Amino acid sequence: MAEHILLIDDDESLRRVTEYNLISAGFSVVSAADGAEGLAAFSKKKPALVVTDVQLGDMSGIDLLKQFKQEAPGVPVIIITAFGSIEMAVQAMHLGAFTFITKPFDRETLRLSCAKALEMGVLKKRTRSQAREIDRLTGVEGMVTANSAMAELLQTAKKVAGSQATVLVTGESGTGKEVLARLIHQQSGRSTEPFVALNCAAIPANLIESELFGHVKGAFTGAVKDRKGRFQAAGGGTLFLDEIAELQPEMQVKFLRALQERVVEPVGSDQSEAVDVRIVAATNRDLQEEIRLGRFREDLFYRLSVIPLHLPPLRDRREDIPPLVSHFLAKLDAPPAVHFSRGALGLLQSYSWPGNIRELQNVVERCLILRSSECIEEGEIFLPTMSEGSDGFIPDIPPEGISLPQVEKALIEKALLQSKGNRSQAARLLNIPRHVLIYRLEKFDGLADKRARETFEK
Repeated sequence: MAEHILLIDDDESLRRVTEYNLISAGFSVVSAADGAEGLAAFSKKKPALVVTDVQLGDMSGIDLLKQFKQEAPGVPVIIITAFGSIEMAVQAMHLGAFTFITKPFDRETLRLSCAKALEMGVLKKRTRSQAREIDRLTGVEGMVTANSAMAELLQTAKKVAGSQATVLVTGESGTGKEVLARLIHQQSGRSTEPFVALNCAAIPANLIESELFGHVKGAFTGAVKDRKGRFQAAGGGTLFLDEIAELQPEMQVKFLRALQERVVEPVGSDQSEAVDVRIVAATNRDLQEEIRLGRFREDLFYRLSVIPLHLPPLRDRREDIPPLVSHFLAKLDAPPAVHFSRGALGLLQSYSWPGNIRELQNVVERCLILRSSECIEEGEIFLPTMSEGSDGFIPDIPPEGISLPQVEKALIEKALLQSKGNRSQAARLLNIPRHVLIYRLEKFDGLADKRARETFEK
């Protein structure tokens, strides 16, 4: 899709000539006759550059500039001004205009100014993209905290990074285990060497040995040439093994030898290869319980957990939610004025976050896309039904016990009351399909009291 230049000028003859000159120079142009029309076109067309006159019939070009910079600060704006309004043009430069062109101007001056402004816009986008990629690769993205325990953990991780010790990172899914592993790698003396990540759960059991240690040609059907494994690929650097508890017992024995001896034996080969690699492993399981159940080797656990680091779930560091929300808004290139209201932040802090930081980022992105204004309110946030661990959701169970059907019925009635009888909305509140809600209503019809039945029948 071609990027547009938005041209705003209330002088129709000059606007037509300028538009013709820009199109002749190869630019795609959308024009507007006044400020209001320009604002509408800016929101609809998302131009890559704005060229606007200072003096417009309905508003000042300065006021337009302020609104453009608030909505999309990365879009360059060129101001066209007459000699008598140079002072205003200088003011526009202070407010972030790319440059100003005085009337009368020739076609080449306008073309060069537009070309430079568009080039600058591309460079800024590239710089932001590269900055985000650097954050991702260096392991600092998402490591935002106002929690003292989390801050202490990050300090410990930085100290550990300077050693060669094997690290075991534990924590629920979505807490940032790989991010922490990248941070350790980046802070270590191995930072200029490869960081290689492998999710052990994503590799079939019959291929994991080849994936880790490599294989030689002819080792098995399909092995048409020698192939290095992840240990060799991470030579001199760091090998991050996520979901380490998914390794099968026989594979755990071979992995333990590689960890102890720092040698690997490719599949189909009788020759061992020395490897220089640091291991950072991670799991969301309780390895002590896995050991008790006979699914994980105790000696491997002790080899892995030289330095154990546990990432707390987001529900245990709720004070991190506001800074994380700000971090994700910036990461997603949200306009500077976009923010969550105090009530919205309070709602986010009251939720249990079973998906942790990954889930929070998804919620922020969804709110940013679907927002109706710069202030994201509580009612614009969709969260799944609060699960176990959510404050105020699970009632205390009395000594005499509690009726689960009655609890379910009460929740359904509450959802219908909150949605004013709208079954589709009630189903969304309960995070279930509408047909499931209807089935539940039919099931509880005989149990419901008069008030509930009247609600259900709406």
